[in-house]
Amino acid sequence: MTGLAPEAPVDAAAAAGLTEEQVEQSRRTHGANVVASVRRKPAWRLLLDQMTHLLAVLLWVAAGLAVVAGMPELGIAISLIVVLNALFAFWQEFHADRSTERLRALLPARALVVRSGHQVLVEVADLVVDDVVLVEAGDRVGADLEVVSAEALALDESLLTGESAAVPHDAGDRLMSGTFVTQGRARTRVVAVGPDTTLAGISRLSETAHRPPSPLTVQLRKVVRVVAVVAFTVGIGLGLGSLALGLDPTEAFLFGVGVSVALVPEGLLPTVTLSLARGAQRMAGEKALVRRLDAVETLGATTFICTDKTGTITQNRMNVVTVITSSGRHDIAGDGYAPTATVTGTGDPSALQRAARSALRCVTGRVREKDSGWSPVGDPMEAALHALALRVGAAAEEVVVRRPYTAERMVSSAWYDGEVAVLGAPEAVLARCLAVPEHIRTALAELTDVGLRVLAVAGRSGGEDAGEAGERDLSFLGLLGLQDPPRPDVAQALGECRRAGIRVAMLTGDHPRTAQAIARQVGLLHDGGVVIEGKDLPADDRDLATLLDAEQGAVVARVAPADKLRIARALRGNGHVVAMTGDGVNDAPALRTADVGVAMGASGSDVAREASDLVLLDDHFATIVTAVELGRATTQNVRRFLTFHLTDNVAELAPFAAWALSGGSFPLAIGVLQVLALDIGTDMLPALALGAEPGRSDVMRGRRRRTLIDRALAVRAFLVLGLTEAVLALAAFTTVLVGHGWRWGATPQDSTLALASGTAFAVIAGTQVANAFACRSTRLPVWRLDLLSNRLVLVAVAAEVLLLMVFLGVPPVAELLGGSFPDVGGWLVVVASAMALLLVDGLAKTLRRTKVPAGTGAATLPAIRLGGEARSDPEEEP
Repeated sequence: MTGLAPEAPVDAAAAAGLTEEQVEQSRRTHGANVVASVRRKPAWRLLLDQMTHLLAVLLWVAAGLAVVAGMPELGIAISLIVVLNALFAFWQEFHADRSTERLRALLPARALVVRSGHQVLVEVADLVVDDVVLVEAGDRVGADLEVVSAEALALDESLLTGESAAVPHDAGDRLMSGTFVTQGRARTRVVAVGPDTTLAGISRLSETAHRPPSPLTVQLRKVVRVVAVVAFTVGIGLGLGSLALGLDPTEAFLFGVGVSVALVPEGLLPTVTLSLARGAQRMAGEKALVRRLDAVETLGATTFICTDKTGTITQNRMNVVTVITSSGRHDIAGDGYAPTATVTGTGDPSALQRAARSALRCVTGRVREKDSGWSPVGDPMEAALHALALRVGAAAEEVVVRRPYTAERMVSSAWYDGEVAVLGAPEAVLARCLAVPEHIRTALAELTDVGLRVLAVAGRSGGEDAGEAGERDLSFLGLLGLQDPPRPDVAQALGECRRAGIRVAMLTGDHPRTAQAIARQVGLLHDGGVVIEGKDLPADDRDLATLLDAEQGAVVARVAPADKLRIARALRGNGHVVAMTGDGVNDAPALRTADVGVAMGASGSDVAREASDLVLLDDHFATIVTAVELGRATTQNVRRFLTFHLTDNVAELAPFAAWALSGGSFPLAIGVLQVLALDIGTDMLPALALGAEPGRSDVMRGRRRRTLIDRALAVRAFLVLGLTEAVLALAAFTTVLVGHGWRWGATPQDSTLALASGTAFAVIAGTQVANAFACRSTRLPVWRLDLLSNRLVLVAVAAEVLLLMVFLGVPPVAELLGGSFPDVGGWLVVVASAMALLLVDGLAKTLRRTKVPAGTGAATLPAIRLGGEARSDPEEEP
């Protein structure tokens, strides 16, 4: 006997295949073998979306009102801000949303079929139901097939099922479209094509799964609504007030419109976009590629990570680490699939060699040396057995007959030179042995309890019958413990997640005992944690979320694509911001449904990458934690420049409020164009520089804030910094007026009003220079900060001072804005005001530190309840 066992007999229809007439009839009945293309948004629609979100619409309205108010140049400037920002964001996200298109790349170009008694190559799109298809190792399955007969057939189905090990198949089994034949060959029959395949079903799940709005989007919508209401309410109120004071109706209308435009934060949109872009750039430097800008902030808001096991928590490299024979235990310490290793133990080396040689005879997977090192060819588990044989000096031999593994027998076997070798599941192999030492069964339990995948090998001499009878009355040879080692940095990364208040659950297609052991080994699962199979998940989404939301960790084994979708939706419904990792086609729907989908870049499928928001270029779980840390740092920066912007708005609004409340008796300190000069001119660069502030040491301490603008930020921006700026600006304005003889209710001379207005304008700009430094930290005063740790702030404030000189010192510009260059006394007031703001800021921070001691961990900080949610109050340190 030589070679593989011959094919099992097949009926005449299966042997001859379909005729051309039958092919056409089947195609008319079942359709072509084509996955329907998803209707994607055209490029113009994607660009339009970037120009029509709520903040952009607010700016479009402001631009239109500026034109109505007789300021067309301002309207054009605001419009350019919106368009340029939209183009930038569009460029970042243009290549997203193509997951279904990539499904076609998983299908082979041609397939070998039997038609009218002849073997022919046809395009995969030409396959029809009932076609007879011949597959062998190296082929990718082009439609859903039913196995008619098979020889040692095994498939890699990990992209669809998540199962890391190759799956054996025999007659009657179904092969799914898109899977890969790792060994053997088979005659099959097509049972589903095109939209009826398993692959297409996952495609439909992906299409119906819509990305939820990011936390940043939700928060910005709230901010924009508040700003819009305030701006237009104040504008209308001041317009009516000016009308009551005797202003011409047209002028009163234009004044109200101008005030509304002035109070719209024109610089907020580009500041947010460029801050997120910088965060994305920093993540790319850490091997985390962001595909959607708002995913930067969403990562920082993440409270729950659902992760795969194989290739994410583990290295996806099978390795035999322990062999137990009747004579003792052997531990093998090797690197990957390399043939060299250190072997230690108490057993007989010859018994180890015989066990390794016998196991190798039963498999076809091998290791080969390539440019990148030793790599598996075929099934990784079988390649690990070949590596074991090389490491212990067991020569590889060609077998005469090999019987493949089947789910019913749970073993594979091989015959060579009068000897039989049997390899398979321990319970199946040990049942075929004449006698098994008691310590072997004890050792088996120990190996499985530590998460090793265990195979047993047995054999005997004189096995001439290459069939079921030849696999009986065996002598036990050994237990082989295989390990897919965890990534070395996973345990530390999971510890960071715990300190950050982020829950982690493992979702895997593997066996629950294997998954549980690995989860315990890396610290994902603790006593009291949840271990459950996908089929046993609660039917109610609320119960499901409650079950998985376990502080001790959770493991869901044998998980299906629909289960992942449910889990993502349930956790989001329970208030979590969910990050879902994945690498297979089966992960694509869940990746789109989660708040942020994280795909593996090195080992993942194109489908998963295209459905994701973030791609890990190195597949390391620790990179997710690094990305979360950078996301949190970016969110802190968003809060910094929001504080900066809102502070300025208070100082800008105060002169209008003073004028209106005094019934016109108190002159208007600054005009609409001066407000716009502050927003678009002097404030823009410092705000952008604050968006580049480096992260603080405690950024991963405690769960992140859920809102961008909370009580702490509002109090600081409006009542501390903003009120201080407003008081200082109005005091400077009043001082100049009084110093030049003005009395309450009188109309000052134009030159006096221009000088006082220029001084007030300079005070606001000068205090904003100080505010740029103050906003770098919410805990430490400026004099305790390292001013060189963010050099961009220094450059930005220098540019702000230069622009201030232009706005006040260039006569045409100063005349247009309505203020003149302050005198020496005025500049001394500007400097004193800036110092006063820093002192007030330092005092407020000192008072706050007495309530929350510096260095206190977030876990021990007093809880503050905002909006019905208790949270700790983490404070950044430089």
